[in-house]
Amino acid sequence: MKLILGSASPRRLELLAQIGVVPDEICPPDIDETPHANEVPRHYCSRISQAKVVAVPSADDDLVLCGDTTISLGRRILGKPETPEQAAEFLQALSGRRHRVITAIALRKGDKIWQRDVVSAVRFKRLSQSEIDAYLNTGDWQGKAGGYAIQGPASAFIPWMSGSFSAIVGLPLAETAALLQSAGYPILKADK
Repeated sequence: MKLILGSASPRRLELLAQIGVVPDEICPPDIDETPHANEVPRHYCSRISQAKVVAVPSADDDLVLCGDTTISLGRRILGKPETPEQAAEFLQALSGRRHRVITAIALRKGDKIWQRDVVSAVRFKRLSQSEIDAYLNTGDWQGKAGGYAIQGPASAFIPWMSGSFSAIVGLPLAETAALLQSAGYPILKADK
C-alpha cells in the first residue's frame, strides 16, 4: 500500500510529518476549482477535495490523500488571490471581522472515499492601510486561501481563533490521522 499526497502544498507535507507520515509519492491533481453559481463555501470545499482525490491516478490498493482549504466570509468564498490588488481587497474585507476557515480532506482507496470537513473561526484585528501594504510587500499572500497564512507574518493580525490550528494551516491532523488509520495506514510509525 502506497500513500499518495495529492497536493503541492509544502505546508501539508510538513503537517503530515508531525504525525509521522511521509507520503510515498506527491501528485498534485489539475482540476477546475471554480465555484459553482450560488455554491456555499462548505459544500464547495468538500466538492473540491473529493474532485481532487478522484483526479489522482493510483493503483487499487494505494491511498490517495487530498485536501482543500477555503476562507468563508459569510457566503462569500475567498480563494487564492491572483494579484496584490486582490489580496488587498481580501485583507480589507477580513479587517476587524471574524471569518470561517473550512478545510475538507478526502482519502481514497480504490472506489472507497472517506471525507471530513473541519470548520474553524478566525478574527482579524482592524488593519490600517500601512499594515496591509507592509504585509503585501512580504509576498506571503501568494498561493494562500484568503491571501494569508495564520503561521506566517499575518499572525500579527489575528488576536483570536477557535477550532483546529492545523486545519487552518491546511490539514486537520487529528481527522487526517483517524482517516488514515481507518483505511489501515499506520500513524506515528516506530523506526526499525
